[in-house]
Amino acid sequence: MVFEHFALNVTEIHKRVDWFVVHLGLQVVVAQEKSPFMTFLADTTGRVMLELYQKEEEPLSNFKERHPATFHVAFVSDNAEGDKLRLVAEGATLVEEVKREGLHLVMLRDPWGMPLQLCQRAKKF
Repeated sequence: MVFEHFALNVTEIHKRVDWFVVHLGLQVVVAQEKSPFMTFLADTTGRVMLELYQKEEEPLSNFKERHPATFHVAFVSDNAEGDKLRLVAEGATLVEEVKREGLHLVMLRDPWGMPLQLCQRAKKF
């Protein structure tokens, strides 16, 4: 099996998609123009996709109520410190940071509370 995508039902779909494109470098692959606005976002490799949609009649994901260890979206970063500062300046909030030899992990929340992790590893997966 090949992983295709991971989907989340979220609030403020258009603002989130714009923020993810501008600040995380994701690319819109497919976007539905009417409700539930299913939007597929690909990473820079085009290999991994995240689907965001807004289906009001179903429970919307409220990430602020959950600890980031229960769910987060992780991104490879070649400069976790610089990316942390840049994303915080654009509305993200810092949750925690782990630095060990060869590893720098930064846990943030996007402006809507979704946990995002920046992973800078000396030895990449």
